[in-house]
Amino acid sequence: MTKFSELNLNPKVLKAIEEAGYDTPTPIQAGAIPPALEGRDVLGIAQTGTGKTASFTLPMITLLARGRARARMPRSLVLCPTRELAAQVAENFDIYAKNVKLTKALLIGGVSFKEQDALIDKGVDVLIATPGRLLDHFERGKLLLTGVQVMVVDEADRMLDMGFIPDIERIFSLTPFTRQTLFFSATMAPEIERITNTFLSAPARIEVARQATASETIEQGVVMFKATRRDREGTEKRKLLRKLIEVEGDACSNAIIFCNRKMDVDIVAKSLKKYGFDAAPIHGDLDQSQRMKTLDGFRDGDLRFLVASDVAARGLDVPAVSHVFNFDVPSHAEDYVHRIGRTGRAGRKGKAMMISGPKDEKNFDAIEKLIQKEIPRVENPLGQVDAETTADTSDEKKESKSRRSRGGRGRSKSSDKPQDTTVDAQEPVQAEAPKEAAKREDDQKPDQDRSRNRRNDRGGRSDRGGRDNNVVGMGDHMPSFIALSFDERRAG
Repeated sequence: MTKFSELNLNPKVLKAIEEAGYDTPTPIQAGAIPPALEGRDVLGIAQTGTGKTASFTLPMITLLARGRARARMPRSLVLCPTRELAAQVAENFDIYAKNVKLTKALLIGGVSFKEQDALIDKGVDVLIATPGRLLDHFERGKLLLTGVQVMVVDEADRMLDMGFIPDIERIFSLTPFTRQTLFFSATMAPEIERITNTFLSAPARIEVARQATASETIEQGVVMFKATRRDREGTEKRKLLRKLIEVEGDACSNAIIFCNRKMDVDIVAKSLKKYGFDAAPIHGDLDQSQRMKTLDGFRDGDLRFLVASDVAARGLDVPAVSHVFNFDVPSHAEDYVHRIGRTGRAGRKGKAMMISGPKDEKNFDAIEKLIQKEIPRVENPLGQVDAETTADTSDEKKESKSRRSRGGRGRSKSSDKPQDTTVDAQEPVQAEAPKEAAKREDDQKPDQDRSRNRRNDRGGRSDRGGRDNNVVGMGDHMPSFIALSFDERRAG
């Protein structure tokens, strides 16, 4: 079995690896490090959680150990799709380069430009950035990429999903043609294949697992869920999630819960906290400081449940995540592989559960087709939804609807009386029974009497031509002035 000591890495790097507690490289590391040290382009394809980050950080540190950075001209560039992944790569450099005098800068959104400019002006050996913020600095004239010797694109398929491919192509064009390129991805979509053919020169292709496969250490399962009523789907689905967590018991030491929409991330997190679960949300709309604080709490074990959008599905290395719960079936089948890859990392055991409804059938079938295996079905731990709970909620909704229908009329005395909440929303009309009764009594009078009353109201003037003032089809609540005949003489 290959050891790190056999990979021709810098002795100071080997010492840092040993101090970090590692001895044997993973398959992707053993395959990618030797050609990278030789200066060749590398195309690495491996499932998430296999150690791709160290596959490029270790040879980069060795290659950059000699030399000196110049102001505003970084010697190497690492592109990451998200702020969290970029921050994680920076942490890896801190661990493995602690015995080597290399400088680095992290260019991500949510951080002051002034602080980042100060680091770039001093000159950095390693520049770790998201594509958008990197181009912002370049367009402001604060950064030159003509000195890049090694360029890394991490999680390339995620770049494709997030629409960064045009930015990646532009950044490639700004770097020297003679650069060395290390390209890593978990899947190889046709667009990714096109880019590698365009910008990589005779790369060493390292594929340590079939594309888009889940780790064998992850136990997978899916609960087929169908709500009792359409308007109860969200509530019942959250109840099912809580039950799944309770069934796991102490075995669920911590978990990441994935939702498709940011709005659902907030709702699920609030629901879990309401029922006593230690949970917090993380998604792209949160401030960077809040996102990092939440992630640090989850890594340190202070937070048990992390409710996340797909911003956290890629590259986040939290070694001991016991469970992943897919509250929603992901829209893209590849995202399923990356989501469940947050557990079962580095040979550990993990468990991934998913909730799938009738509307998810197409996406669910795409996932099973991608991973080329059937996900085991798990019986719904709730069984049939509690009918009493459903009835109570139905009554509450009807009562709420009843209140809304009364809102514009003011509160009558009769509304203080207890009412049967199972009746339709038209019932509040009965609260004004005296007024309506008087109107109906007036409606039952002959047309002549109503006409005479209106003439009296107008000072005794009679309607011209003896026209009938009764207007059909306007409703009993019609204002009286609409029924009056037009007086031509007064109009003149």
